[in-house]
Amino acid sequence: MDAPPPPEILVTDRRVPQGRLRQLVDAWFGDMVKLVVDIRRRVVAIGGELHADAEALLLEQGSQQRDLWGANYYPGVGVDRCIEYTALINIRPSQGNRSMQVQDMAVRDAIRTVVHEVVGRGESL
Repeated sequence: MDAPPPPEILVTDRRVPQGRLRQLVDAWFGDMVKLVVDIRRRVVAIGGELHADAEALLLEQGSQQRDLWGANYYPGVGVDRCIEYTALINIRPSQGNRSMQVQDMAVRDAIRTVVHEVVGRGESL
């Protein structure tokens, strides 16, 4: 019997239920989930194998490239360690970000605020 397909990428501006978050974490990596945050619209695309897939989905839904930043979310590690601000889509020399890491602290703060509201604060699932 074939395994069911992995859950789709969830796009939301509302708190992700813990059961749904567990599905998204388990679908690809087991200990974390990739996400892309639109810091202007305060929307998160969470899940999938690549940040680029979530990014494309948000762009299709009206987000602007300059507002999208990729990160990884690790449940169960606490508020200070749950977000890793690293993704290939973050390499953006035109915006002064020449690294996979989000370098601008104001952008990191905006990402953190949205992730804590919509995804979580590093709580165990």
